[in-house]
Amino acid sequence: MQKIHFLFILTIFIWSCDQNDVDNVDNNSTLNGTGAYQFQYNMTNTVKTLNVFYHIPDVDQTNLPVLVLFHGAGRNASDIRNAWIAEANAKLFIIVAPEFSDQNFPGGDQYNLGNVFIDGDNPSPQTLNPEQDWTFSIVDPLFEDFKSRAGNTSSNYNVFGFSAGAQFAHRLMSFKPDAKIDKIVASAAGWYTVPDNDEDFPYGFFNSPLEDISLSNLFSKTFTIQIGTLDNNPNAPALRRNPIVDQQGDNRFDRAFYMFNTSQTYAESLNLQFNWEIIETPGNGHNMEQSVPQATEILF
Repeated sequence: MQKIHFLFILTIFIWSCDQNDVDNVDNNSTLNGTGAYQFQYNMTNTVKTLNVFYHIPDVDQTNLPVLVLFHGAGRNASDIRNAWIAEANAKLFIIVAPEFSDQNFPGGDQYNLGNVFIDGDNPSPQTLNPEQDWTFSIVDPLFEDFKSRAGNTSSNYNVFGFSAGAQFAHRLMSFKPDAKIDKIVASAAGWYTVPDNDEDFPYGFFNSPLEDISLSNLFSKTFTIQIGTLDNNPNAPALRRNPIVDQQGDNRFDRAFYMFNTSQTYAESLNLQFNWEIIETPGNGHNMEQSVPQATEILF
Protein backbone atom coordinates (compact mmCIF):
# COMPACT_ATOMS: atom_id res chain seq x y z
CA MET A 1 0.00 0.00 0.00
CA GLN A 2 2.84 2.39 0.84
CA LYS A 3 4.46 1.62 -2.52
CA ILE A 4 1.24 2.45 -4.38
CA HIS A 5 0.90 5.69 -2.41
CA PHE A 6 4.52 6.63 -3.21
CA LEU A 7 4.06 5.95 -6.93
CA PHE A 8 0.90 8.04 -6.96
CA ILE A 9 2.68 10.99 -5.31
CA LEU A 10 5.64 10.59 -7.69
CA THR A 11 3.33 10.63 -10.71
CA ILE A 12 1.61 13.79 -9.49
CA PHE A 13 5.00 15.42 -8.86
CA ILE A 14 6.30 14.64 -12.36
CA TRP A 15 3.06 15.82 -13.96
CA SER A 16 3.17 19.00 -11.90
CA CYS A 17 6.74 19.78 -13.01
CA ASP A 18 5.72 19.77 -16.65
CA GLN A 19 2.53 21.71 -15.94
CA ASN A 20 4.41 24.33 -13.94
CA ASP A 21 6.81 24.77 -16.86
CA VAL A 22 3.76 25.75 -18.90
CA ASP A 23 1.74 27.68 -16.33
CA ASN A 24 4.59 29.86 -15.07
CA VAL A 25 5.32 31.41 -18.46
CA ASP A 26 4.12 34.96 -18.94
CA ASN A 27 2.96 34.95 -22.54
CA ASN A 28 3.32 38.72 -22.65
CA SER A 29 7.07 38.53 -21.98
CA THR A 30 9.98 37.62 -24.21
CA LEU A 31 10.95 33.99 -23.71
CA ASN A 32 14.32 33.23 -22.17
CA GLY A 33 16.04 30.46 -20.25
CA THR A 34 14.31 27.10 -19.93
CA GLY A 35 10.56 26.66 -19.82
CA ALA A 36 7.40 25.99 -21.77
CA TYR A 37 4.37 27.75 -23.13
CA GLN A 38 1.18 26.85 -24.98
CA PHE A 39 0.66 27.24 -28.71
CA GLN A 40 -2.74 27.10 -30.37
CA TYR A 41 -3.23 25.95 -33.95
CA ASN A 42 -6.48 26.33 -35.86
CA MET A 43 -7.61 23.28 -37.79
CA THR A 44 -10.72 23.31 -39.97
CA ASN A 45 -13.12 22.28 -37.20
CA THR A 46 -11.11 22.50 -33.99
CA VAL A 47 -8.25 24.21 -32.20
CA LYS A 48 -5.26 22.16 -31.05
CA THR A 49 -3.30 23.36 -28.02
CA LEU A 50 0.29 22.15 -27.74
CA ASN A 51 2.73 22.48 -24.89
CA VAL A 52 6.01 23.73 -26.34
CA PHE A 53 9.18 23.17 -24.31
CA TYR A 54 12.18 25.35 -25.05
CA HIS A 55 15.68 26.30 -23.99
CA ILE A 56 17.49 29.50 -24.92
CA PRO A 57 21.19 29.93 -24.03
CA ASP A 58 22.02 32.92 -21.85
CA VAL A 59 23.28 35.15 -24.67
CA ASP A 60 21.68 37.54 -27.14
CA GLN A 61 19.09 35.28 -28.76
CA THR A 62 18.17 37.52 -31.67
CA ASN A 63 20.22 35.69 -34.28
CA LEU A 64 20.67 32.28 -32.65
CA PRO A 65 19.85 29.30 -34.90
CA VAL A 66 16.82 27.22 -33.93
CA LEU A 67 16.56 23.44 -33.56
CA VAL A 68 13.09 21.90 -33.54
CA LEU A 69 12.98 18.52 -31.78
CA PHE A 70 10.42 15.78 -32.35
CA HIS A 71 9.98 13.30 -29.51
CA GLY A 72 9.32 9.59 -29.74
CA ALA A 73 6.19 7.58 -29.03
CA GLY A 74 6.52 8.34 -25.32
CA ARG A 75 5.43 11.91 -26.21
CA ASN A 76 8.22 13.15 -23.91
CA ALA A 77 8.96 16.64 -25.24
CA SER A 78 10.47 17.89 -21.99
CA ASP A 79 12.87 14.92 -21.90
CA ILE A 80 14.15 15.43 -25.43
CA ARG A 81 14.61 19.13 -24.71
CA ASN A 82 16.57 18.38 -21.56
CA ALA A 83 18.82 15.91 -23.41
CA TRP A 84 19.90 18.69 -25.78
CA ILE A 85 20.46 21.55 -23.30
CA ALA A 86 24.20 20.98 -22.78
CA GLU A 87 24.85 20.93 -26.53
CA ALA A 88 22.67 24.01 -27.04
CA ASN A 89 24.68 25.94 -24.47
CA ALA A 90 27.99 24.79 -25.96
CA LYS A 91 27.09 25.41 -29.61
CA LEU A 92 24.73 28.34 -28.96
CA PHE A 93 21.44 27.35 -30.54
CA ILE A 94 17.83 27.47 -29.38
CA ILE A 95 15.78 24.35 -28.63
CA VAL A 96 12.06 24.19 -29.46
CA ALA A 97 10.33 20.90 -28.59
CA PRO A 98 6.58 20.74 -29.29
CA GLU A 99 4.63 18.05 -27.47
CA PHE A 100 2.21 16.09 -29.62
CA SER A 101 0.32 14.53 -26.73
CA ASP A 102 -1.56 11.28 -27.18
CA GLN A 103 -4.70 13.09 -26.03
CA ASN A 104 -4.44 15.69 -28.81
CA PHE A 105 -2.79 13.53 -31.47
CA PRO A 106 -3.82 9.94 -30.73
CA GLY A 107 -1.91 7.03 -32.18
CA GLY A 108 0.46 6.81 -35.09
CA ASP A 109 -2.08 8.17 -37.57
CA GLN A 110 -2.07 11.64 -36.05
CA TYR A 111 1.61 11.76 -35.04
CA ASN A 112 3.98 9.46 -36.96
CA LEU A 113 1.90 9.65 -40.15
CA GLY A 114 1.00 13.30 -39.75
CA ASN A 115 -2.82 13.01 -39.90
CA VAL A 116 -2.69 13.15 -43.69
CA PHE A 117 -5.36 10.44 -43.81
CA ILE A 118 -8.02 9.49 -41.28
CA ASP A 119 -6.50 6.00 -41.39
CA GLY A 120 -2.93 6.24 -42.61
CA ASP A 121 -2.64 2.50 -43.18
CA ASN A 122 -5.63 2.52 -45.53
CA PRO A 123 -5.32 5.70 -47.60
CA SER A 124 -8.01 6.78 -50.04
CA PRO A 125 -9.18 10.04 -51.64
CA GLN A 126 -12.27 9.90 -49.44
CA THR A 127 -10.25 9.76 -46.22
CA LEU A 128 -7.63 12.37 -47.18
CA ASN A 129 -7.71 15.19 -44.62
CA PRO A 130 -7.46 18.87 -45.60
CA GLU A 131 -3.83 19.98 -45.62
CA GLN A 132 -4.60 22.48 -42.86
CA ASP A 133 -5.41 19.51 -40.62
CA TRP A 134 -2.17 17.65 -41.26
CA THR A 135 0.02 17.55 -38.17
CA PHE A 136 2.91 18.44 -40.47
CA SER A 137 1.19 21.78 -41.19
CA ILE A 138 1.58 22.87 -37.56
CA VAL A 139 5.37 23.09 -37.60
CA ASP A 140 6.06 26.24 -39.65
CA PRO A 141 3.37 28.34 -37.87
CA LEU A 142 4.72 27.11 -34.52
CA PHE A 143 8.22 28.20 -35.56
CA GLU A 144 6.99 31.66 -36.55
CA ASP A 145 5.05 31.97 -33.29
CA PHE A 146 8.15 31.02 -31.30
CA LYS A 147 10.25 33.61 -33.12
CA SER A 148 7.72 36.28 -32.21
CA ARG A 149 7.70 35.26 -28.56
CA ALA A 150 11.50 35.00 -28.34
CA GLY A 151 12.48 37.98 -30.45
CA ASN A 152 14.40 35.69 -32.79
CA THR A 153 15.03 36.54 -36.45
CA SER A 154 16.03 33.15 -37.91
CA SER A 155 14.60 32.54 -41.35
CA ASN A 156 14.74 28.75 -41.04
CA TYR A 157 15.30 25.95 -38.53
CA ASN A 158 17.00 22.59 -38.21
CA VAL A 159 15.20 19.40 -37.22
CA PHE A 160 16.08 16.38 -35.10
CA GLY A 161 13.60 13.56 -34.59
CA PHE A 162 14.17 10.37 -32.64
CA SER A 163 12.34 7.05 -33.15
CA ALA A 164 8.69 7.99 -33.81
CA GLY A 165 9.94 11.56 -34.08
CA ALA A 166 12.31 10.45 -36.84
CA GLN A 167 9.33 9.00 -38.67
CA PHE A 168 7.55 12.33 -38.29
CA ALA A 169 10.64 14.28 -39.39
CA HIS A 170 11.31 12.42 -42.65
CA ARG A 171 7.64 12.51 -43.62
CA LEU A 172 7.50 16.21 -42.77
CA MET A 173 10.31 16.72 -45.28
CA SER A 174 8.33 14.88 -47.96
CA PHE A 175 4.85 16.27 -47.32
CA LYS A 176 5.92 19.88 -46.70
CA PRO A 177 8.65 20.50 -49.29
CA ASP A 178 8.49 24.27 -48.78
CA ALA A 179 8.83 24.13 -44.99
CA LYS A 180 11.43 26.52 -43.57
CA ILE A 181 13.84 23.69 -42.80
CA ASP A 182 17.58 23.82 -43.38
CA LYS A 183 18.91 20.46 -42.12
CA ILE A 184 17.18 17.33 -40.87
CA VAL A 185 18.49 14.40 -38.84
CA ALA A 186 16.10 11.45 -38.57
CA SER A 187 17.51 9.22 -35.84
CA ALA A 188 16.50 5.60 -35.22
CA ALA A 189 13.21 5.54 -37.11
CA GLY A 190 11.33 2.27 -36.83
CA TRP A 191 10.38 2.29 -40.51
CA TYR A 192 10.11 4.65 -43.47
CA THR A 193 7.91 6.04 -46.19
CA VAL A 194 10.28 5.25 -49.04
CA PRO A 195 10.28 7.29 -52.28
CA ASP A 196 8.56 4.66 -54.42
CA ASN A 197 5.54 5.41 -56.61
CA ASP A 198 4.80 1.69 -56.97
CA GLU A 199 4.33 1.05 -53.23
CA ASP A 200 1.20 2.22 -51.41
CA PHE A 201 1.44 4.80 -48.65
CA PRO A 202 2.47 4.65 -45.82
CA TYR A 203 5.36 2.45 -47.02
CA GLY A 204 5.71 4.22 -50.38
CA PHE A 205 4.32 7.24 -52.20
CA PHE A 206 1.52 5.64 -54.23
CA ASN A 207 -2.07 6.58 -53.41
CA SER A 208 -1.00 9.72 -51.53
CA PRO A 209 -0.18 13.38 -52.26
CA LEU A 210 3.48 12.33 -52.41
CA GLU A 211 2.94 10.95 -55.92
CA ASP A 212 3.03 14.52 -57.22
CA ILE A 213 5.98 16.01 -55.33
CA SER A 214 9.24 17.04 -56.95
CA LEU A 215 11.78 14.26 -56.46
CA SER A 216 14.51 16.67 -57.51
CA ASN A 217 13.55 18.90 -54.58
CA LEU A 218 13.25 15.97 -52.18
CA PHE A 219 16.61 14.40 -53.00
CA SER A 220 18.35 17.79 -52.81
CA LYS A 221 17.41 18.23 -49.13
CA THR A 222 20.15 18.23 -46.50
CA PHE A 223 18.88 15.08 -44.84
CA THR A 224 20.78 12.63 -42.64
CA ILE A 225 19.60 9.24 -41.47
CA GLN A 226 21.24 8.40 -38.12
CA ILE A 227 21.21 4.85 -36.81
CA GLY A 228 22.93 3.06 -33.95
CA THR A 229 25.13 0.12 -34.90
CA LEU A 230 23.37 -1.99 -32.26
CA ASP A 231 19.81 -0.90 -33.15
CA ASN A 232 19.24 -4.25 -34.81
CA ASN A 233 16.74 -6.08 -32.60
CA PRO A 234 13.95 -7.57 -34.75
CA ASN A 235 11.85 -8.01 -31.60
CA ALA A 236 12.27 -4.47 -30.26
CA PRO A 237 9.19 -3.18 -28.42
CA ALA A 238 6.72 -1.31 -30.65
CA LEU A 239 8.71 -2.10 -33.82
CA ARG A 240 6.22 -2.48 -36.66
CA ARG A 241 6.39 -5.93 -38.27
CA ASN A 242 4.36 -7.16 -41.24
CA PRO A 243 5.18 -8.64 -44.67
CA ILE A 244 5.21 -5.23 -46.37
CA VAL A 245 7.34 -3.27 -43.91
CA ASP A 246 9.69 -6.24 -43.49
CA GLN A 247 10.75 -5.71 -47.10
CA GLN A 248 12.72 -2.81 -45.61
CA GLY A 249 14.40 -5.24 -43.19
CA ASP A 250 13.42 -6.75 -39.88
CA ASN A 251 15.16 -4.20 -37.65
CA ARG A 252 15.84 -0.46 -37.51
CA PHE A 253 19.45 -0.72 -38.66
CA ASP A 254 18.65 -2.62 -41.84
CA ARG A 255 15.64 -0.42 -42.54
CA ALA A 256 17.74 2.73 -42.29
CA PHE A 257 20.10 1.43 -44.96
CA TYR A 258 17.18 0.24 -47.08
CA MET A 259 15.71 3.75 -47.04
CA PHE A 260 19.05 5.32 -47.94
CA ASN A 261 20.18 2.83 -50.58
CA THR A 262 16.80 2.58 -52.30
CA SER A 263 16.48 6.37 -52.44
CA GLN A 264 20.02 6.81 -53.73
CA THR A 265 19.48 4.24 -56.46
CA TYR A 266 16.22 5.91 -57.46
CA ALA A 267 17.85 9.35 -57.61
CA GLU A 268 20.72 8.03 -59.71
CA SER A 269 18.30 6.34 -62.13
CA LEU A 270 16.70 9.75 -62.71
CA ASN A 271 20.05 11.58 -62.88
CA LEU A 272 19.06 13.69 -59.89
CA GLN A 273 21.36 15.30 -57.33
CA PHE A 274 21.32 13.28 -54.10
CA ASN A 275 22.30 15.16 -50.94
CA TRP A 276 21.19 12.62 -48.35
CA GLU A 277 23.62 10.94 -45.97
CA ILE A 278 23.51 8.02 -43.58
CA ILE A 279 25.67 7.85 -40.47
CA GLU A 280 26.14 5.13 -37.88
CA THR A 281 26.41 5.79 -34.14
CA PRO A 282 28.96 3.25 -32.85
CA GLY A 283 27.81 1.14 -29.91
CA ASN A 284 24.36 2.69 -29.72
CA GLY A 285 21.27 0.55 -29.54
CA HIS A 286 18.15 2.65 -29.32
CA ASN A 287 19.26 5.40 -26.95
CA MET A 288 18.39 8.99 -27.74
CA GLU A 289 20.94 10.57 -25.40
CA GLN A 290 23.77 8.68 -27.12
CA SER A 291 22.61 10.06 -30.47
CA VAL A 292 22.76 13.72 -29.45
CA PRO A 293 26.53 14.54 -29.66
CA GLN A 294 26.90 13.09 -33.14
CA ALA A 295 23.68 14.70 -34.34
CA THR A 296 24.88 18.06 -33.02
CA GLU A 297 28.00 17.85 -35.16
CA ILE A 298 25.85 17.15 -38.21
CA LEU A 299 23.42 19.99 -37.56
CA PHE A 300 25.76 22.67 -36.22
